[in-house]
Amino acid sequence: MPLINVKLIEGVFNEGEKKQMAAKLTDAMVAIEGEAMRSVTWVVIEEVKSGDWSLGGRPLAVDDVRAMQAGKAA
Repeated sequence: MPLINVKLIEGVFNEGEKKQMAAKLTDAMVAIEGEAMRSVTWVVIEEVKSGDWSLGGRPLAVDDVRAMQAGKAA
């Protein structure tokens, strides 16, 4: 039974986006392993407090992620 663990910075994605993420990740697993895997594919979305995640040794916050989403360097 596949377990897909996603870690996100808290406050970047809303509930609808996280549901869509889980559905699409499940669909990706089904595309690889077959429809029988749908009912046994687990997706866990964990949120990490803003600033408790580092990238290149520098704390990463919500504003940094939003800048990356907009195509700007963090």
